[in-house]
Amino acid sequence: MTLTDRMQALRGGGGGGDVRPAHEAVPAAAAAPSQPVAAAPVVAVTRTSEASGNEALTRLKDRAVSALFDRMGARLNDPTLSENQLHALVRTELNHVVEQEKVPLSGEQRQRLIADVEDDVLGHGPLQRLLDDPTITEIMVNGPDLVFVEQNGKLTLSSARFTSEDQLRRVIERIVSRVGRRIDESSPLVDARLSDGSRVNAVIAPIAFSGSSLTIRKFAKDPFKVHDLISFGTLSPEMAELLRACVEARLNIIVSGGTGTGKTTLLNVLSSFIPEGERIVTIEDAVELQLQQTHVVRLESRPPNVEGRGEIGIRDLVRNSLRMRPDRIVVGEVRGGESLDMLQAMNTGHDGSLSTVHANSPRDAVARLETLVLMAGMDLPLRAIREQIASAVDVVVQLTRLRDGTRRVTAVTEIQGMEGQTVTMQDAFLFDYSAGVDAHGRFLGKPVSTGIRPRFTDKFADHGITLSPRVFATPRTGPGPR
Repeated sequence: MTLTDRMQALRGGGGGGDVRPAHEAVPAAAAAPSQPVAAAPVVAVTRTSEASGNEALTRLKDRAVSALFDRMGARLNDPTLSENQLHALVRTELNHVVEQEKVPLSGEQRQRLIADVEDDVLGHGPLQRLLDDPTITEIMVNGPDLVFVEQNGKLTLSSARFTSEDQLRRVIERIVSRVGRRIDESSPLVDARLSDGSRVNAVIAPIAFSGSSLTIRKFAKDPFKVHDLISFGTLSPEMAELLRACVEARLNIIVSGGTGTGKTTLLNVLSSFIPEGERIVTIEDAVELQLQQTHVVRLESRPPNVEGRGEIGIRDLVRNSLRMRPDRIVVGEVRGGESLDMLQAMNTGHDGSLSTVHANSPRDAVARLETLVLMAGMDLPLRAIREQIASAVDVVVQLTRLRDGTRRVTAVTEIQGMEGQTVTMQDAFLFDYSAGVDAHGRFLGKPVSTGIRPRFTDKFADHGITLSPRVFATPRTGPGPR
């Protein structure tokens, strides 16, 4: 067979993916159709060129980051430079680095390169775009190659990736160092926060086996107001009116719910009902609440230092807050012995206090408070603890994240007192599960009144608070057409 025959045979077998020996080659006329099909090779070449272009841009970015660190050195951590000055300096130096590379770049590629390098050097690397996306509420990094996000209540795998474990560690260390925390092999767990208040948890080796883990729970830059929660379906207007009256009447409220149900968001909204003239002391592990009042003192716990000393826990802060002449004490979450101090504060004149607890129902919230009080190390009989809870807490607001991804208040429950050894409770609002779901799987129900007027409404008259008749109207007996 001649060289021409072999070439014709290869062309005939390559177009449609038919691989044949040379002696079985199709005739030239059959191998060369009248309308040549060139789309597949062109697409393959285009994709190959795009991939190689992206790889070249990635290599250029790595060189630019390395050169930028060499040029700037310690100036990247200069405390005398403001954030704006540091960004301007990095941008100037980065332009010099790109020019020295002498790589032809389009305007779009140059902007993308500068933005990516800025994110790596000053921001949060591949996570920066996820942090800037307002529709993303949570970011979960399971090692450098797996980044999950929560959008609209659903978890999805993101396209964001870290180039290496080292890059992920740099981002973690940058986050924790900005809030005065540390993370290393001797202290591989840390809770921190971003500048916008977003909550951060990081775990590194040797605890994290398959790569460093980073979880960021984002909070809205503009805090949600009560009308936002009503529009989301979290609250009903009637429930919102009742909760506002409870806060203004200085009732003690516990917000109960599981992880990620929106307890801090609801606590923020409830805090917004506190009158402007009152002195508020907030106590948190990591500052997350965004109170809009003027007279607010914000306290944050502190972990131990390298020597294992200097720890200041929530319980220490609760005790200290009692000496700060507070009108209201807002504890971000009780998870230990501080629950006893908080209950005592509620029982000794600090009415109108607010807090959250992890529990799956109002009854479970009471049981969990009992357990947390026992963690205080005081040898108290169970009845004494229950009497403290029944006397201190007026209302439990239960939050639940439903299977459609929405967060709803599923119960507003009054704690009425004690009967024998049992804390008695009465629901004022319950979520209507009987309404079913729509075609998209979204729950159609909403919180509805049980029709029973809570006893604590007697305190409303003392504060000049009146509720509209619709608040406790049941769907069947409520005024007006349904």
